[in-house]
Amino acid sequence: MRILQITNKPPYPPNDGSSIAVYNMACGLLNNGVELTLLCINTKKHFKPDTEVETSFKEKSRYTSVYKNTDTSFLGALFNLFSSQSYFVSRFYFIEMEQKIQALLQEKNFDIIQLESIFLGNYIPVIKKYSQAKIVVRTHNVEHLIWERMIENTSGFLKKTYLRLQTKRLKKLELQVLNQVEAIVPITAIDAAYFQKWGIHKPCHVSPTGLQLQQYKRDEVEKIPFSIFHFGSMDWLPNEEAVLWFIHQVWDKVVQKIPNATFHIIGKGMSEKIKMLTKPGVVVVGQAAHAKNVYSRYTVMVVPLLSGSGMRIKMIEGMAYANAIVSTSVGAEGIAVTNKKNCLLADTPDAFADAVIQLLSEEPLRKQIQQEARIFVEQNFENTALIQKLYSFYQSL
Repeated sequence: MRILQITNKPPYPPNDGSSIAVYNMACGLLNNGVELTLLCINTKKHFKPDTEVETSFKEKSRYTSVYKNTDTSFLGALFNLFSSQSYFVSRFYFIEMEQKIQALLQEKNFDIIQLESIFLGNYIPVIKKYSQAKIVVRTHNVEHLIWERMIENTSGFLKKTYLRLQTKRLKKLELQVLNQVEAIVPITAIDAAYFQKWGIHKPCHVSPTGLQLQQYKRDEVEKIPFSIFHFGSMDWLPNEEAVLWFIHQVWDKVVQKIPNATFHIIGKGMSEKIKMLTKPGVVVVGQAAHAKNVYSRYTVMVVPLLSGSGMRIKMIEGMAYANAIVSTSVGAEGIAVTNKKNCLLADTPDAFADAVIQLLSEEPLRKQIQQEARIFVEQNFENTALIQKLYSFYQSL
C-alpha cells in the first residue's frame, strides 16, 4: 500500500503532542509494511531543519518539507475580515505547497492520501485533480470546539467578537472538509461521536495516538519532594489557560496544606505572561532538553485543561512513564481512564487541590496510581498494534 501523509508542521523531532502523533503514525505505518511518503509544511513557528531528521526515518518515509511563515499577525487578521475564509486555516495554504503536492502526485500513484487535520483542506482540489487515491483526514481534534471552549473563558468584547467570527468560519470549513474526503480517522471515540451527531456519515475508524512503548522506560532517579509539574507546549493557548487557572485558582490551596510544595512549568513557547509569574513556589523552567528527565524528576503531574479537544498526548506519555496524574475531565477527554485507579480527576479548584495534596501526601496511593497508569497504556496504546487496525481499515476502503 502506498500512502502520502501530509502534515501542517514538521514531526521530527517529536517533541510536542501533534508532532508525536504524526511521527508515531508514520513509524506505525512503516512497521506495517506501508510504502510511505511524508510531506510537511515547515513553519517558521515550529521550524525544524530537514538536515536534523534522523537519517533512517528520513529515507524510509521519503521525508520532505516546504518552508512557510504561517505566523498570525495583526494585519493578516485584519485583512482576513474582508474574506470568507477562516484565518485559522487560510494561513496554511500557499502555492509552493500546492506545487509540491502536484509534483508528488504526478510522480507516483498513491492508494491513500492522509491529511493530518482539516487545516490542510484547501489542498483537496489539487489532490482530486491529480490523483485517484482515497483522501482521508485524520482529525487530531474537533478544531472549532477548542475555540468555542476558549471563548467561554475569554474577556474583552472585541476579542470575543473576532474569535466568534473566526470560530464560525472554522466550523463551516471543518464541515466542508469532512464532507469532501472519503474517510475520517478521529483520534478519539468522543470526536467520532461528535462528527456523527453533526451529520457526518463517512467511513470512520477511531485510531488513538499510540506510543512506541520500548522507548518509555523511566530513569530511577530521586524525585524532587512535594514537586508538581505541567509539561506541554505553552504556545498552545489551552495549555497557557490551564496553567494560569491552576496558579490563580488552585495553587494557594495546595500551599496552605503543603507549604514546601513547588510547581514547575515546563515547555516551549512561554509567553511573557507566564515568564513574569512571581507566585511563591512557582518555577518557570522553560523548554526541556529531554522529556524523559521531566517525567522522572517530579512527584505529581497535572493536566488542568479547561478547553481543548482530541487527546492529550502528554498525558499518555506521562502515564507511560508511570506518573501519578491529576487531570480535569477535559484534560483526560478521549482517554478512557478510571478515576482513582490510574489517575485522579477533578474539575473544581477545591477538588483539584485536594487531589494534588492527596497524591503528594499518600505514598501508597501514589505508587498504586503510577503502576496502574503504566499498565493502562500498555494495554491500550501500543503503536504498531493500533496502526495495524488502521491498515486493515485502509484496505477496506
